[in-house]
Amino acid sequence: MTIAIDPDPLIAAARAAAVHAHAPYSRFGVGAALLLSDGAVITGTNFENASYGLSLCAETVATATASAQGRLRDIVAVAIIGGMMGDDGIGGTDPIRPCGRCRQVLNEAAQMGGRDLQVFCSGGAGGAVERHRLSDLLPDAFGPRDLGLG
Repeated sequence: MTIAIDPDPLIAAARAAAVHAHAPYSRFGVGAALLLSDGAVITGTNFENASYGLSLCAETVATATASAQGRLRDIVAVAIIGGMMGDDGIGGTDPIRPCGRCRQVLNEAAQMGGRDLQVFCSGGAGGAVERHRLSDLLPDAFGPRDLGLG
């Protein structure tokens, strides 16, 4: 059963977080906002590193924060926005979708919580909001259930 979620406040939280992205190399800022089962919201931004390979995506930062707060199983939805960073904020209207690594990280939370996450994607400066189920973005995912957990 999928509950109806208004994506607008979640997109707004992701957009507010994105202005704090640490993206000095790509100048591509991303913000993510997780909705928890009690209505709480946890945000994250991308955090680049000079070695590139050690960079963290916004979704991963937010999910790790939820886990650190003991809330991994409580995630019900995620909103992701992103675009090129400029003096007037994050630009772009094309929806930003989670990368493969982030889909796998989100799947960990989804399976541990026993639910299919709703995923809302939008551009940094607005535009259309895409609605997805995580299971559609990552079909036949390997995760905790395959290891007898969740």
